[in-house]
Amino acid sequence: MALLTVQNLQQHFPVRGGLLRRSVASCKAVDGVSFSLSAGETLGLVGESGCGKTTLGKAIVRLLNPTAGSIQFEGQDITHASMGTLRPMRRHIQMIFQDPAESLNPRHTVRDILEEPFIVQKIGTKDERKQWVAELLDKVGLSAASADRFPFEFSGGQRQRIGIARAIALKPKLIVCDEPVSALDVSVQSQVLNLLLDLQRDMGLSYLFIAHGLNVVKHMSDRVAVMYLGKIVELAPATELYQNPRHAYTKALLDAIPIADPTQRRVRQLLRGDVPSPINPPPGCAFGHRMKHPKWEQSVTMDLTLKEVSPGHFVQPCPCCT
Repeated sequence: MALLTVQNLQQHFPVRGGLLRRSVASCKAVDGVSFSLSAGETLGLVGESGCGKTTLGKAIVRLLNPTAGSIQFEGQDITHASMGTLRPMRRHIQMIFQDPAESLNPRHTVRDILEEPFIVQKIGTKDERKQWVAELLDKVGLSAASADRFPFEFSGGQRQRIGIARAIALKPKLIVCDEPVSALDVSVQSQVLNLLLDLQRDMGLSYLFIAHGLNVVKHMSDRVAVMYLGKIVELAPATELYQNPRHAYTKALLDAIPIADPTQRRVRQLLRGDVPSPINPPPGCAFGHRMKHPKWEQSVTMDLTLKEVSPGHFVQPCPCCT
């Protein structure tokens, strides 16, 4: 049984206008996403800014209430679970946020931040929590003396380590990593990524790893899902996706990865047009519409549900992109 199963998940936000601020439209941030995640697996999620990656992550951890679809964690439907039902489950589903400075309360010491999950879940005594905080700091490569300092006294990489320590405090099974290294210096990114890999190995964690950099995703992920305008257009094992991309958008993303050797030249696929608005997305294939592909009109009446083209490799069956 899969650890996490997401079926046709939708997250729409009302767009209000007029004198009475009535709902006049919907912003379809996530529009029919389905995938599963096994225990100990890392699923990478990539796509342009604004495609709905972070919104999907927040919906999975139930920081948002999904509009439609279902989220099952260990076989239990948590899509519309009450706060009372969610509270004990939050021990098993945690999130690492993109900006460590914004995700940590500047008025709390590191000890307060790391003790809070235990206090909320009513776990341990004061002395036990003090010991657990020291152990968490050691796991993420910080000294025990850091517990009595405030977040502003740390560098960006150290603050992200504190955020990671908070996420693993309750020994979760699933962590949603929302671009955990994008706000860090390049020299620090590899350290944080290796820390996440070490924790996954030692604790048996599963990751939904959201990122922009496809090279980072390749390093971290077992499988990769490519998202465009609220939908997953391709899903495959990491090695297969990088060696044999099938969707035109995936190929364009891979073409954008810089080559370390300045003497090498390659023909890049340049993306034309603008990303359609999620408030009024075009019918059929959104990427084909953006590129003004001559076969786009054929996709309007087609079923664009992901189809398996080879073992474990799923792609949107669009005539203008595959």
